[in-house]
Amino acid sequence: MFTTVQGRPIDPTNLTRTFTALLRKAGFRRIRFHDLRHSTATLLLEHGVELVVIKELLGHAHIGVTATVYAHVRLRLQRDAIGLLGHALRDPAEPTSQPDDGDDPPLYAAPVR
Repeated sequence: MFTTVQGRPIDPTNLTRTFTALLRKAGFRRIRFHDLRHSTATLLLEHGVELVVIKELLGHAHIGVTATVYAHVRLRLQRDAIGLLGHALRDPAEPTSQPDDGDDPPLYAAPVR
């Protein structure tokens, strides 16, 4: 909760006006103050923070709310995970985009076709 110097709640209009002025001064596009909440949750999810922890931070009563709101992020992370798995299971004879520096463990899985 944000308060004035006197300890009273900040008027939402004043918060929006000040936030918009700060965005303009920093050269950022205009967003709603509430968008910061979504950005935070998305970044946490993308960095591996468990959904239940994000639910608690956001104050959602049920994890289903959090899961529904951030389903698009979870789907993107799932696609990325499948891509990583596909890369791990690639045919060792196929050329890779990065040279093998010898630091990675050998590939033990056989490609599935």
